Amino acid sequence: MGMLQEFREFAVKGNVVDLAVGVIIGAAFGKIVDSLVNDLVMPSIGAVVGKLDFSNFFFVLGSVPPGTAMTLDALKKAGVPVFAWGNFITVVVNFMILAFVIFLMVQQINRLRREHAHAEKAAEPAPPPEDVLLLREIRDSLRKP
Repeated sequence: MGMLQEFREFAVKGNVVDLAVGVIIGAAFGKIVDSLVNDLVMPSIGAVVGKLDFSNFFFVLGSVPPGTAMTLDALKKAGVPVFAWGNFITVVVNFMILAFVIFLMVQQINRLRREHAHAEKAAEPAPPPEDVLLLREIRDSLRKP
């Protein structure tokens, strides 16, 4: 019973729940970034470079069975080894965008933490200078009979 209780305490703690929410949101955000790269960024780059589709840039590394279309999907389904460098470029762009967005989020969180810490520090009154404290002690000692 002790182990079950310990696991329950672990699972219900705020950090574990926050982590689970972060993973779920991160997966959804990853899909959004993937769509951004595949549906907007890479076609735009392809249009600027000359109507290129980066996802279909590859080198065939093995023999192609007769009747197999020379597309990346068809070759992968047929089990033909391919060096898919265009797909790799797409994934790298995807990563760079995701890393930049996460950097911006962390930067803003750090800025908010600094502002919060600065506001807390400003809310606390500064301790009086040492000479004022000494004068108060002298005053209080003179008041005593």
